Amino acid sequence: MAIANHIEKVRQSLREGRFTSEASVSQGILLPALHELGWPVFDTSIVIPEFSVEGRRVDYALCHPENRPSVFIEVKKVGLSEGADRQLFEYAFHLGVPMAILMDGQEWSFYLPGEQGRYDERRVYKLDLLERDISEAKSRLERYLSYSNVCSGAALKAARSDYQNVARVRIIETNLPKAWEGLLKDQDSLLLDLLAEKVEDLCGYKPDLDVCSQFLEMQIQNNKHLDKYEFARKHPVNQTKPFIPATNTIRTRTVDNFSFVFKGKEIPARSAREVMTNLFQLLSQEDSGFLDRFASRKHGKKRRYLARDKRDLYPGRPDLAEQHSVEVVAGWWLGTNYSRRNIQDIIELALEVAGPQLRNATKANVL
Repeated sequence: MAIANHIEKVRQSLREGRFTSEASVSQGILLPALHELGWPVFDTSIVIPEFSVEGRRVDYALCHPENRPSVFIEVKKVGLSEGADRQLFEYAFHLGVPMAILMDGQEWSFYLPGEQGRYDERRVYKLDLLERDISEAKSRLERYLSYSNVCSGAALKAARSDYQNVARVRIIETNLPKAWEGLLKDQDSLLLDLLAEKVEDLCGYKPDLDVCSQFLEMQIQNNKHLDKYEFARKHPVNQTKPFIPATNTIRTRTVDNFSFVFKGKEIPARSAREVMTNLFQLLSQEDSGFLDRFASRKHGKKRRYLARDKRDLYPGRPDLAEQHSVEVVAGWWLGTNYSRRNIQDIIELALEVAGPQLRNATKANVL
């Protein structure tokens, strides 16, 4: 199986939440990828699992020559790789290993520990298998991790060249406006919380997250209108009326009636949050592995949508964990401090994990 075919298979399994542990990431993603990249994965003098470094262990050491590490790889569960780079760097520094990789199956971060700067500044490249197209993922894995390139030194040379390439600064500058627009469009729950709490600091009243969501949407529309206004100012045409950018106001919502369809039956609900909660309960009844697979998916920037411990839903915010979580089934907690748009995204992620049969039998839209 070629590396491109393996990547495609992994992408599909990631979407379905099939990798629920570090072991499944290692056996289902990493080792087959190394095999396709030419590594003799059954030769434990070249691909060494649980390599010992002064009493501690790194998950894998890729060696050339035998028993001499050239690359360290640390494996984490999907979505749980953040913060593990410090430990990986300590391992690499002890033995002077030139390249280190931190991966959770979906995200692969390639580092040069010997370079200057903070840990994140020594990252050469971050590959997200669900965000990058297959050709780009294939190219990067071969460039930095193929057996022939590591043995010849070409992988390290390429990584150093990429790290030093000043063109990345221009790329970053070009993408900063896109990143900001993406944050506004994605409306991550942390951004909504920050906005709501800042409003409360200023006036003493905390807005509903849906109001904050509408405000961010309004900012995007206003930016588009301002762009049109700027174009009209620089390129005037004969018109009877001047161009005036549109204004927006935040909508005042009335009480809505909610419902969703599950396996041909319409189920009423009092709120978007109740739609989400009921749907998770029904999906878990239909599929005993659904909650485990959903929990294994990558969730928000810092939060978990679903967890065994409700404190994991809002790291560092025990107040939110107490006020905005619900036990959907025994031993599983679901966060509810989300706008309608966030809730719709969570519902769509749940249906993706549930698989095509249940997805086709469900209609749930809270927007």
